[in-house]
Amino acid sequence: MDRIVVVILIIFFIYRQRKNENKISAEEAKEIMDRESPIILDVRTQEEYESIRIDGSILIPDYDLKKIAETKLPNKDEKILVYCKTGSRSKRAARRLVKMGYTDVNDFGGIMYWPYRTTKGK
Repeated sequence: MDRIVVVILIIFFIYRQRKNENKISAEEAKEIMDRESPIILDVRTQEEYESIRIDGSILIPDYDLKKIAETKLPNKDEKILVYCKTGSRSKRAARRLVKMGYTDVNDFGGIMYWPYRTTKGK
């Protein structure tokens, strides 16, 4: 009986982890940006952000997310689209935001796969 409970708990944990991850494509992110006004969250470093970024994005480096997300992102029900350079940090950041209580978080991966207009500078 104990093994069954453990297996059920493991399956539930995996399902919950997958349910909280909302991975979308760059194309889907662009469609959302075109029809809504989501928060576009860049979780890279300041230097990376200044070298190239999606216009209108805000910067909260992944290592600062726990400290300042609630200040910069006070509405936990607002749609948030998260990106980084390759998709690794954005995936972790999206998970972290969900754990912090944000309800509409979408990870669209890395800017290196973003085929649309970008900007640079401070």
